[in-house]
Amino acid sequence: MNQTGLAVAALKDIFRDDFRIGAAVNPRTIRTQENLLAHHFNSITAENEMKFVSLHPAEGTYTFEESDQLVAFARKHGMAMRGHTLVWHNQTSDWLFQDNQGEPVSKIVLLERLRSHIHTVVGRYKNDIYAWDVVNEVIADEGERLLRPSKWLDIAGPDFIAKAFEFAHEADPNALLFYNDYNESHHPKRDKIYTLVKSLLDQGVPIHGMGLQAHWNLFDPTLDDIRAAIERYASLGLQLQLTELDMSVFAFDDHRTDLKVPAPDLLERQAELYEAAFRLLREYRDVISSVTFWGAADDYTWLNDFPVRGRKNWPFLFDEQHRAKPAYYRLVNMAGN
Repeated sequence: MNQTGLAVAALKDIFRDDFRIGAAVNPRTIRTQENLLAHHFNSITAENEMKFVSLHPAEGTYTFEESDQLVAFARKHGMAMRGHTLVWHNQTSDWLFQDNQGEPVSKIVLLERLRSHIHTVVGRYKNDIYAWDVVNEVIADEGERLLRPSKWLDIAGPDFIAKAFEFAHEADPNALLFYNDYNESHHPKRDKIYTLVKSLLDQGVPIHGMGLQAHWNLFDPTLDDIRAAIERYASLGLQLQLTELDMSVFAFDDHRTDLKVPAPDLLERQAELYEAAFRLLREYRDVISSVTFWGAADDYTWLNDFPVRGRKNWPFLFDEQHRAKPAYYRLVNMAGN
């Protein structure tokens, strides 16, 4: 056991009849994890390189070098590619919302800048990216409020959401367009997400899918929560994709820093949960078209240092040396039964 990830069956083959298997990548990991990525995955997503601040740091200035590298990697290895993300309250350049005096721009100016950005970016990758996370994380986490406070909302009101989808559809009528969010399996946020997406559909907005980020951990959410979310979103007639899957070994509010290597019982629990989750996902393969991990192996994950600075995490199916972990073998055994 614990073989290198290159010596074991490819995830993309194990789940060939179910859904695409993807990984988030960046310019570093397409080098350090290239062989693992090419062997196991048939889809990739840019971790940060297609976000607004990365592509469009100043008015009239686009920086496509890193995102182009990722697109070239997908082409080289015959992978599908998802685009992430066109509209988000984070990692968005300040100039977008300001005039030359630093004052807030009008709604008309903001939406025209957004339209120009989307047409430029989506148009550039029209033949390479089959699906976009058009709008990311606009739902408020707490309370009765539906939409989170943001500069988008302050200036444009809620219309910016529908407009983003309309602009993306103009730019590439063939692309699948997703709304993407986290805590997607938690009540009441699940119902708020449902309310937003249903309202877009009722308005005739060109939205084709719901992206469940699936940043899960060993304690939360429950399988019943996940099933309820899948059922709820699928009832809208949308395609579903898991867009950012990882399985933290820590509860979100666990701030311990003493763990330097993952304890065997944690890895076994992680394996059990990955198996149970994928059994559930396979039940819904008619509506789930892709499962993307937010990384590929434990040598690189955004969960290192988050939410606790200086802490390592081990959320994937492959370890720091790209060896298959117990969770990987659980999925292989599950697929064979």
